[in-house]
Amino acid sequence: MDVETLSRLQFAFTIAFHYLYPPLSIGLGVILIIMEGMWLKTGIVRYHNMARYWTRVFGLTFAIGVASGIVMEFEFGTNWATYSRFVGDVFGSALAAEGIFAFFLESGFLAILLFGWNKVGPKMHFFATVMVCLGAHFSAVWIVVANSWMQTPAGFSIEYRGEIMPPGFVPTADQILHSRAVIEDFWALVFNPSSMERLSHVLVGCWQAGAFLVVSISAFYLLRGRHREFAVSSLKIGLVVAAVASLLQLATGAKSADGVTRNQPAKLAAMEGLFKTQSWAPMALGGWVDMENEKVHGLEIPGMLSMLVGHSPETVVTGLDAFPREDWPPVQAVFQFYHIMIAIGMALIGVAWFGMFLWWRGWLFDLSKPLVRAYYWILVLSVLGPQIANQTGWFTAEMGRQPWIVYGLMRTSEGLSAVVKANHVLASLIMFTIIYALLFAVFIYLLTRKIQKGPDEEEDSREMPPSWVALMERRAARAGDQH
Repeated sequence: MDVETLSRLQFAFTIAFHYLYPPLSIGLGVILIIMEGMWLKTGIVRYHNMARYWTRVFGLTFAIGVASGIVMEFEFGTNWATYSRFVGDVFGSALAAEGIFAFFLESGFLAILLFGWNKVGPKMHFFATVMVCLGAHFSAVWIVVANSWMQTPAGFSIEYRGEIMPPGFVPTADQILHSRAVIEDFWALVFNPSSMERLSHVLVGCWQAGAFLVVSISAFYLLRGRHREFAVSSLKIGLVVAAVASLLQLATGAKSADGVTRNQPAKLAAMEGLFKTQSWAPMALGGWVDMENEKVHGLEIPGMLSMLVGHSPETVVTGLDAFPREDWPPVQAVFQFYHIMIAIGMALIGVAWFGMFLWWRGWLFDLSKPLVRAYYWILVLSVLGPQIANQTGWFTAEMGRQPWIVYGLMRTSEGLSAVVKANHVLASLIMFTIIYALLFAVFIYLLTRKIQKGPDEEEDSREMPPSWVALMERRAARAGDQH
């Protein structure tokens, strides 16, 4: 394989592995706020123990996420030096903002969250929990802003050999080495045409990842007959967050697709396997893309894509034939990843809301029913759903903008480092694969140990400082609860 293919594989591998963990941290942060807030409101010990247990799981995901994310920073300079020079002004601003407004906030309060249970008061600890969660969300904000600028550049000018070029200037392959994007309007960069739509979709996917992790582990405990009170309360909170997030994901996904229609029609055509510009454009429910004959073999709903794009079957939808073939994304891969994401997203809605139905009927915790036990096993496996959907959604977005690394401005082949050779990239790819495999093994081992040990043996509310106990007793008395 050539250096471009290997460099793309390496970056895809490292970012895909890293992206397993930040969604869990962001989603668990929301769950922790709910659990600790309920403890402060009610004084019920169980919520305190739940918050402590899930905080430890949060700490594990955060640590692996930080360790796996460092590599990507170096890859920009080693494998993609030309690209880094071209977008340095833009990316430098976004990543600096991420460091100042997100990482410092998150890391500044992380020690209190993890180790301050018996060191600070309950309100201060809750404040630290909120700040860590907020910092995790801010981190996602700036990363998505930077990536969205690559999808829909805005708020910039092109500087060529020290001179600002007129609007609409696109450097050629020969001019790229002497060109760079410079910021003209920082807020136009931040609120570029796709940033807020993509940000909402990403964040809700993170909430799903955290919620279904809680649901999965809680269901496992209930199936094993362990930690019942803890698992019941955790499952209720996780299921509510999962149910709300699953519907929000549908809404934000539709909004994001509208943005793709406006800003990246070639990506939309690849996502739907639409080769010809036409009215009554069909929406593919799945299938296989026949590139030779330029058609999709599978189930389609006639006119539905036109309806979704323009609210009328007569709406003309741009197909791949409107673009030079060298500007087509990898249609088969984009089509398949997109439809896997959609299928899993719809399945997660069904899983979450079926649980809400069982809860409403009073059956959710009746394990004597075969239907409920079967549903619990689905819940145990459901933790994989958001992860696969997040990954396939990310692949859809990134592969769908190809062959551009900065859409309409710079091709991926033009962003490579001039001095890096294929054998260098291959050697580092093999090394990263081994290291990341070890990191993943450590993560699974530690998470499994934590699940097997369980919360009861690990958490002991009797060790709470007197101020916490006094607050708990006041809240419990106010609520009329004797726990």
